Amino acid sequence: MPDLFSTQGHSGQPSRSYIPLAERVRPQTLDEFIGQIHLLGDGKPLRMMVEKGDLFSMILWGPPGVGKTTLARLVAHYIKADFHQLNAVSSGVKEVRDVIAKAERSLKQLNKRTILFIDEIHRFNKAQQDALLHSVEDGSIILIGATTENPSFEVISPLLSRCRVYVLESLDKQALSAIVDRALKTDTILSKRRITIEDLDFLLLLSGGDARKLLNGLETALHLTKPEGDGGATITKTKVEEAFQRKFTLYDKGGDQHYDTISAFIKSLRGSDPDAAVYWLARMLDGGEDPKFIARRMVVLASEDVGNADPSALTMATSCFTAVDYVGMPEARIILSQTATYLASAPKSNASYLAIEQAMEDVRTVPNAPVPLHIRNAPTPLMKELEYGKEYKYSHSYDDHFVEQQYLPDNLKEKIYYRPSELGKEKEIRERLNRLWKKKQR
Repeated sequence: MPDLFSTQGHSGQPSRSYIPLAERVRPQTLDEFIGQIHLLGDGKPLRMMVEKGDLFSMILWGPPGVGKTTLARLVAHYIKADFHQLNAVSSGVKEVRDVIAKAERSLKQLNKRTILFIDEIHRFNKAQQDALLHSVEDGSIILIGATTENPSFEVISPLLSRCRVYVLESLDKQALSAIVDRALKTDTILSKRRITIEDLDFLLLLSGGDARKLLNGLETALHLTKPEGDGGATITKTKVEEAFQRKFTLYDKGGDQHYDTISAFIKSLRGSDPDAAVYWLARMLDGGEDPKFIARRMVVLASEDVGNADPSALTMATSCFTAVDYVGMPEARIILSQTATYLASAPKSNASYLAIEQAMEDVRTVPNAPVPLHIRNAPTPLMKELEYGKEYKYSHSYDDHFVEQQYLPDNLKEKIYYRPSELGKEKEIRERLNRLWKKKQR
């Protein structure tokens, strides 16, 4: 059987000198695959699926360079399925339908399954994703989608429900070190040279858990390194820095730095310090943080910490998320900065957050409290006979479109959950509620 991953030269013979290192050492068996033990270890889901040949559509969710494409190719290779790869950025419905047509013919005429691998599936719009539904459901194709984004947000529910989602983890130091070691020992070019890496830990850190970035950086650093007399090479820390075209910023997207920095950012917004907020925002962006992750956190903060003190904050934050999604980096940094400085400068209130937390506590403590009869729905004569909706007062029939009546269950009727602050718009809300509910002490 021919090598699934080889590239043929003009003569028909493999010509590998111009192929990037990351492609030359791409694993061709599951045993060569490094990392994702939780999915590929003995008895783990993906390994069992491949060994049994019991394949189903799936979404592989994880950061860049952790093996999503390689896994898809390996799965197709092991079960001897036709493999078609599309990139969501450059492909559309036409390309999808062409693959589906070929898959249907292959299944009908040759009884051979087809895997359609869609890289960056989160970039497919709803119509493009809809085009996959029927073929995934009837088994004409086996879809493997790869995404760096949370599929709950980016993949339509009907398609998501037809797929299993597997989370791939950022590669740790041990896995990255093993990948470098394997490349130096097995690559047809590097294995013929004596190569020493002066500061391996530094190289691993700069990769950010991305195997592709790691191998590209290693190869570039080697090209920048002057060969020694015997043909060997010693890759210095300086050459590694030059290869990555930047100084190292200590920011581990999968570790403590990730959580510490986003915490500092959120607390700076909450603490009304726009300067600190912008600094921590810059630290995250420079470290390669997903800008949509930052935008999502600001959407939460707009409700939790600004709330009705400035109701437009939530609109601002949600617009930020949409704009970041449309624009992408590097321009997205400007949108994030505008929103961060606005949220940091806005008046703050956590009254809405406290209200729902206290209400949730009562719901759990006093479950299934009866709805008062006068505010129950009464769509049938029987319900009206049972006095559902009786004596309900229609608010719009009264001055100020308000009439005092009981809306909470009897055992909670004196409860006050929402206590508006005296800042921003919420001060007006507080004054209005006090004026309307004269008998309630707010």
